[in-house]
Amino acid sequence: MLKKINIGLIGCGVISDIYLKNCSHFEHLTIIAVADLDRGRAEEKSKEHGIPFVLSVDELINHEDVDIVLNLTPPGGHYALCLQALNAGKHVYVEKPLSISLQEGKELLAAAKKNGLLIGAAPDTFLGAGLQTCRALIENGAIGQPVAATAFMLKSGPEHWHPDPAFFYQVGGGPMYDMGPYYLTAFISLMGSVKRVSASSGFPFLERTIMTGENAGKKIPVQTPTHISGTVEFESGAIGTIITSFDVQATQTPFIEIYGTEGSISVPDPNTFAGPVKLNHRKGTDQWVEQELVSDAVENLRGLGIEDMADAILNRRQHHATGDLAYHVLEIMHGFHESASLGKHYEIQSSYSSPVRVNKVISEGK
Repeated sequence: MLKKINIGLIGCGVISDIYLKNCSHFEHLTIIAVADLDRGRAEEKSKEHGIPFVLSVDELINHEDVDIVLNLTPPGGHYALCLQALNAGKHVYVEKPLSISLQEGKELLAAAKKNGLLIGAAPDTFLGAGLQTCRALIENGAIGQPVAATAFMLKSGPEHWHPDPAFFYQVGGGPMYDMGPYYLTAFISLMGSVKRVSASSGFPFLERTIMTGENAGKKIPVQTPTHISGTVEFESGAIGTIITSFDVQATQTPFIEIYGTEGSISVPDPNTFAGPVKLNHRKGTDQWVEQELVSDAVENLRGLGIEDMADAILNRRQHHATGDLAYHVLEIMHGFHESASLGKHYEIQSSYSSPVRVNKVISEGK
């Protein structure tokens, strides 16, 4: 009989739909309960996706049949609910970032270790075909030794599309904490651990105006930097540059590029699972060749990380979207903000050793 891991989902906002849809198809997952501070919203998702139980948050965390708590609340709610779940004996998978505080992130890792539980975090897009193809190219020597990388996330801000975007502009929000995890996770999965960072930051607009939904026209105070330009020094000696912004109206910059001694890779949007992946390894030419992807993980497979965690629990192996990876990303983001505030480099204390490369998509039981 096929073994299943039961999921209890907390937070039935915008992002929950793709998790509810995908987790119903993955081989090892069953979502048995949902919870939200707005019970009506939880009941709506339960009915739409056929989830058996609508519970309070406390009831869900303490439900005897829940194996993994999937925390999809806004960033400010990550720490307390994850800690509560770990102390209740549940494995945890949380939306990015791991937490909004470095100390809180450290406490979550310690609680998981103390209780013999797994903790993991989004993003899991690095498990997709696009970034896995990039990693295979680098491992196979297609560009020689990586020496540098660039990343650009330049947008005009979520108030243009999100119906309730205030949390994006609170402490623990901003473009770095919101979108940085995708780009930094891609950096780490391709280039390895980071040892030192520096940054400059700013916020040219002191308030934002919600442009859609029932709150359209409402003003939002900006409490965190909305433009951050950072420099990353990898343990390998390679140098990375990353810019994240909610202050840019238009751009033609690439998502990510990796530069090696023998060539370059154009990396696809790290907020997706697919390509295209392009390679230029002919010195002195502008010829970029699109590469065949190494797997069929090309759709929007958010939840792949929690499926991988479930498979790891059942087969007693290391999972990929780990708390250690999420904490390393969190410390880098924290380091950028601290460097910008203090005007000096920030030395990264954490590190991350990547598991073996994923050679095929985690199976979907469709």
